[in-house]
Amino acid sequence: MAAEVDDAALDRLWAALRPDDRGLVTAVVQHPESGRVLMVGMMSREALARTLARRRVTFWSRSRACLWEKGESSGNTLDLVDLWVDCDGDALIARAWPRGPTCHTGATTCFFRQVSEDGALAEASEGPIPAAALLDRVAALIDERKAGRGATNREGKSYVRALLDGGHGEDGRIAAKIREEAGELIEALAGDDREHIAAEAADLLFHVMVGLAARDLGIAEVREVLGRRLGVSGIDEKAARRAPG
Repeated sequence: MAAEVDDAALDRLWAALRPDDRGLVTAVVQHPESGRVLMVGMMSREALARTLARRRVTFWSRSRACLWEKGESSGNTLDLVDLWVDCDGDALIARAWPRGPTCHTGATTCFFRQVSEDGALAEASEGPIPAAALLDRVAALIDERKAGRGATNREGKSYVRALLDGGHGEDGRIAAKIREEAGELIEALAGDDREHIAAEAADLLFHVMVGLAARDLGIAEVREVLGRRLGVSGIDEKAARRAPG
């Protein structure tokens, strides 16, 4: 749906930017939920105006010398959520929902080739996965197992399903595993093996996420709580929780 874009406001916005000698600024497209970088393009003033008006990310194609709305031929558009300007005014971040694969190759993101330490270039099945997206993916897999879908072992058994079937009360299997993994992490923290500490922390986090799934909660709810606590003293936050209602 097209939106009204005030010309005066657009003039002020463009004046705050620092386009290059071709009148273009770099625009980085980012997934609004996972934070994954999907692609990078260039925007002219007209492309910026059209992006804001149509709420679909539009670039200036340097090769064709014309406006180019991402997905205008494939249908894999980028639906704008919001725009951010960097401190120097020469780059934008456009957070946008992708309708299908972003890359013309069919990949989720245009950034799926990784440079190794020795400088070699190698292709991966997908680009780098931000931490938030990785946790969301783990949570989604847990939900799949909870629903009885997804990979199992050769006998058709699922570890997550076995945990969930073992109960989520104080004496249930999930609680027992959380206690066990917490103890192993505490022991690991007493040592200097960083890899071991990280592995034990991953084990604990995984079993906590299974516990959340057992109560129909996800990592998103945990992130929301953590977000509310940012900038708040831990001492004050705990005191507020103990205060009578």
